[in-house]
Amino acid sequence: MFSKILIANRGEIACRIIKTARRMDIKSVAVHSEADANALHVEIADEKVFIGPPPSAQSYLIVEKIVDACKKTGAQAVHPGYGFLSERAAFCEALKAEGIAFIGPDVLAIGAMGDKIESKKLAAKAGVSTVPGYLGVIADDDEAVKIAGEIGYPVMIKASAGGGGKGMRVAWNDQQAREGFRSATNEARSSFADDRVFIEKYIVEPRHIEIQVLADGHGNAVYLGERECSIQRRHQKVIEEAPSPFLDAATRKAMGEQAVALAKAVQYKSAGTVEFIVDAQRNFYFLEMNTRLQVEHPVTEMITGVDLVELMIRVAAGEKLPFTQDDIKLRGWSVEARIYAEEPTRNFLPSTGRVTRYRPPVESQFVRVDTGVYEGGEISMFYDPMIAKLITRGADRETAIGHMKDALDAFQIRGVGHNISFLAAVMQKQRFLDGRLTTNFIAEEFPEGFTGVDLDAETSDRLVAVAAFVHDKLAERNRTLSGQMPGYQPPRQNFWMVRINRANTPVFVDETERGADVRVGGQVLSLSTSWEIGDTLWVGSVEGRKMTVQVDVTNDGYVLFHGGAQIRAQVLTPRAAELSDLMIERIPPDRSKMLLSPMPGLLMQLPVKVGQEVKAGQELCVVEAMKMENILRAERDGVIAKINVEAGSSLAVDQIILEFE
Repeated sequence: MFSKILIANRGEIACRIIKTARRMDIKSVAVHSEADANALHVEIADEKVFIGPPPSAQSYLIVEKIVDACKKTGAQAVHPGYGFLSERAAFCEALKAEGIAFIGPDVLAIGAMGDKIESKKLAAKAGVSTVPGYLGVIADDDEAVKIAGEIGYPVMIKASAGGGGKGMRVAWNDQQAREGFRSATNEARSSFADDRVFIEKYIVEPRHIEIQVLADGHGNAVYLGERECSIQRRHQKVIEEAPSPFLDAATRKAMGEQAVALAKAVQYKSAGTVEFIVDAQRNFYFLEMNTRLQVEHPVTEMITGVDLVELMIRVAAGEKLPFTQDDIKLRGWSVEARIYAEEPTRNFLPSTGRVTRYRPPVESQFVRVDTGVYEGGEISMFYDPMIAKLITRGADRETAIGHMKDALDAFQIRGVGHNISFLAAVMQKQRFLDGRLTTNFIAEEFPEGFTGVDLDAETSDRLVAVAAFVHDKLAERNRTLSGQMPGYQPPRQNFWMVRINRANTPVFVDETERGADVRVGGQVLSLSTSWEIGDTLWVGSVEGRKMTVQVDVTNDGYVLFHGGAQIRAQVLTPRAAELSDLMIERIPPDRSKMLLSPMPGLLMQLPVKVGQEVKAGQELCVVEAMKMENILRAERDGVIAKINVEAGSSLAVDQIILEFE
């Protein structure tokens, strides 16, 4: 067994690998760029090596720097995590030449399966069902349009060396095919240093289901069930679960056996994933094989009890798998939600900055948090915006989802935008609860984008009661402060007006031994809690029903977070509420004639000039953030009056790019 391994990655996956290495009594080495000097994975590793500037193309993607780091530290093996160099055959060869073990498959499998074009050819040859498409390399956008027309729209344009949703576009017509080819090519070149793309038929109403395989160097290979990964946005998985609520035992077995057959065909060893697209009749088609650990691997670990990272390390050290296919049993259900630094109500634009509060839910046998973030750390514009992966499990799907809802309510993040509200909204959709999932789920359930969560009247009343309870506690403490005028103490005040969106709700708070009885309107709600002043999390029950509410105290009231909703509330005396009704509402300034940067990023292209007439839908500029290109278009016809920045400039969120007449 190895005594020291290097992790050629960053963030949550590096932290996750380090934890397993530590449990196996293996020393770990972290590599880091300038931007990651104070990152969590660097802090928890046994050793660290600096490898260059923030852009991954100048640090994490340079093979020579990783090999040199191994030599400096004496690392005997490298775990690549996912992304970066994890599926680069040249990296595996470079390590092998230096006598350093690669914790992953051999060059043959990486070369065969890491290239999406070649992998489809091999899969077809092995008898695996594949999606119709054109597997040759496409020269330019004209050829892309021609091929797309021959296959028949809609089509999927995909980077050959892609992954993580990057370098992927769906096209429904010639214009989208042309633009999609350009964007996919640019993203592929930037993220993978390989700009080849291919085109295949896009299957309408598909499910994305993948099979986890595990193989050793002694000819043994097994599959560990499937993962449902259909909840996606921009081809990036958002919520995954295991097993799939759609597959039956026969389909699971057929998919698993095909996945193992494909793995054996390329002499695969280590953990890998075979991805399938599944239609409404449970017909399945091979998409690709990821020759690495997947982001969503924890849900498989939760229902099988297998540590995939540990087995990858053991296989790389020459050990045999400790079990056979018959030994693998799926127990219970697991759900994973990816928590990203982004603004869901602003079309999921990336968010960067300092994390001023980071308090994940308490981990247990039912809740797991994989993260590379800590309170006071920074979310950089240079890398993937993932903050954490939240994983829950239960005896059945309903229980696992219930644990997820509670854990999302308890997950506190401040300082950067995040998508917890959106994840909570998905969990509440009846279609999700029923397991009726496709890769079109988000587009169909949120056709106008995500605008927030609307609470029902019952939940709103419960939050009003919590706000009143918190305020009453604070008011009572203030009333009894020492050092007041001798012989004087303000009278007890327990009748309040809770003001939300300029609407006042009368509330009477009667404290009890267990909490309080709160009269909201015409009903009395019984609150039971151990909440104390200073707690940012209110945990208890309202009318016997468990409830978790994040409570932030502001200068003029409270902000409450629950069920994906954010409520700003003031708790006032009746007289103060009466006066508040007379206050003039502040109207935000008109910015309708300005193009603002919706995110921090780099202005890649600005193909317009002052005085130019533009039409609605016309491209105005391209902003790159977190390795993704974002095209900003004109919302209506107009004339460019002023341009405030130039191509190549770094942009802050809401920075004015240009102005219209």
